[in-house]
Amino acid sequence: QDQLMESGGGSVQAGGSLRLSCVASRNTYCMAWFRQVPGKEREVVAIIDNFGRTKYADSVKGRYTISKDSTKRTLYLDMSSLQPEDTAMYFCATSGSSYCYTAKTGYNSFGQGTQVTVSS
Repeated sequence: QDQLMESGGGSVQAGGSLRLSCVASRNTYCMAWFRQVPGKEREVVAIIDNFGRTKYADSVKGRYTISKDSTKRTLYLDMSSLQPEDTAMYFCATSGSSYCYTAKTGYNSFGQGTQVTVSS
């Protein structure tokens, strides 16, 4: 399994922005951000593949941007226009598969998570 360390979470007011970072022990073909609130399933937020192609959950399109710096083995998630419903624990994840799944079962490594709290 890959070692992943997220950072950048915090508390912001609605309409604010945050940048999450995730340092990985190695680069993998697929890297993703997931989020989870207590009592709900972990859901995919954004995915990026080795060619820089991205996918987003409908709920964050136009507000979130996923990117990565392979030279630093770091994944980023830029979040803007944050809303209270974006409050969750955010996790980065990696997969060695050559196909980037949207389900959490497609990823074999997750970080410990970083909390994002958005107040109204």
